[in-house]
Amino acid sequence: MSGELKDESVDMAARLERKDATAVEALYDRYGRLAFALAFRILNDRNAAEEAVQDAFLDLWRNPRSFDASRGSIRNWLLAIVHNRAIDRLRGASKRRLETQLDSAQRAADLPDAWEAVSLDLERAQIREGFQHLPEAQRRTLELAYFGGYSHTEIARQMNVPLGTVKGRMRIGLEKMRSFLQARGVTA
Repeated sequence: MSGELKDESVDMAARLERKDATAVEALYDRYGRLAFALAFRILNDRNAAEEAVQDAFLDLWRNPRSFDASRGSIRNWLLAIVHNRAIDRLRGASKRRLETQLDSAQRAADLPDAWEAVSLDLERAQIREGFQHLPEAQRRTLELAYFGGYSHTEIARQMNVPLGTVKGRMRIGLEKMRSFLQARGVTA
């Protein structure tokens, strides 16, 4: 993470710890649409996605000390919380799973800033390209985990492979994606 982003993240975390309501508002203004798009991609339900985002912002308001600047930016921290809340809702909703393929997931939020939209579209295209370079087994494992909300054990059962194989595919697939994206200048 660049020094400027780290300073911004640390400053925002400090404001949250002081219970500065404008900090939550600023985070919501900046990342609310992105958070909703992530939740919607996982849940494929507007109301559930809105609730997951609301839960995530409430979590970060209640527990600002869980932010660790050495692990990434406040944006990534927030999106991790949103991801976890969406997965929690997905698991709690029912046993029926709707798998969303990476290429077929629609963008749920309209972004008013044209440059931000172009940047996000380019990042998405690079992520899709990176996914296409992965071996099928690694790609499928990552899709089931991140977009299907399945646990490692559930993936192992569904793909009929040992749990260690799933964990290995996840680790290697994520490492390949990180290397691929870093080589193209896409950073967290």
